Parts: sequence; C-alpha cells; structure tokens
Amino acid sequence: MTLAYCLGKVGPVPELKRLHADHAPAVLAFELANRAYFAASISDRGDDFFAQFTDRYNALLAEQEAGISACYVLVAEDGSVLGRFNLVDIEDHTAELGYRVAQHVAGRGVATATVRELCRLAAARHGLRTLRNSATGSRSMWPAVAWRPRPSGSCAGWRRPATGCAHCGRPPPARMSRPRRY
Repeated sequence: MTLAYCLGKVGPVPELKRLHADHAPAVLAFELANRAYFAASISDRGDDFFAQFTDRYNALLAEQEAGISACYVLVAEDGSVLGRFNLVDIEDHTAELGYRVAQHVAGRGVATATVRELCRLAAARHGLRTLRNSATGSRSMWPAVAWRPRPSGSCAGWRRPATGCAHCGRPPPARMSRPRRY
C-alpha cells in the first residue's frame, strides 16, 4: 500500500514536507481549526501556546536546525496543513515520534501512511534506528530501518472482514466460491 493510495482518498495526494518558516501561518490555522478535536483526546495546548505561537515556532525551527528534532508537515495541494509529524529528542539513533492529523482526514489512513513514510525518512535522512511513540512514552514503537507492514493484504495489516481495511477504507476482497466438484 502506498502513501498515494491511502491519501488519494482525501483528494489530490498531499506532500510530506520538512517544516520551515513559511509554513507558520498554515500550521497556526491547522492548530486553531482542530483545537477542539485534539482537546477531546489529548490535553489542550492552552491559550498560552497560541499567544506565544511565533516564539514557540521559531524555537522549534532552531531545534530542527541544531539536529535535536526533525519536523514535517503534510501539506494539501491548496497549501493547508493536514497533519504534523515530529521526530523529537533525537539522540543515539533514537527519536520520539509524535503526530496529529486534521479532523476531516482522520480515520482515512492518512496518519498510518504518513507515519510509514516518515519511518523511511527517519532511517534514510536522519540515521535513526528506533522510534518511540510519544503517546506511549518509553515503549519502543519499531525499529525505523526494519519496520514493515504486516503481510495481510491491507495497508497496515489490520482488516475488518465485513467492512474492509480500518485505515485506508479499501473494501474486503470479494468472496470467491469454491468450484463445485461434480
């Protein structure tokens, strides 16, 4: 399953780009538009985050420049941000992976496909061997070099027999009847 296959379900295929200063307005718009959605499942960033957004954003870019983090945004064709994907606390070929996607693309395989792509980038561009999931703390997420999707026919290895893939929405395979022997 390719990034294009899953993400094509949300319209034209978005692009995973390294975070830079020009993304600031779109990132702020993304955070504001999805604030209530994010607060329903994780702690709210609070009003201070938005009041000091420019300073925090510049500090994040400085960390990235210093090699402490590597931040990416998933950008739609119109320039809007569909998700943020960060590799932070980079040290000893290990990093913590955190991400969030916009409510209107959640549940469509966007996060799964983009995390898969980021795992490839983590190994190729940043020399990382292990990523930890920021949501689970120190539990190892997977080795970035050796991570592979499960070979079950769905994009991430998880299928719901009646409804198809839970992540990309691909329908289940058609039932094939056994040929009758006469």
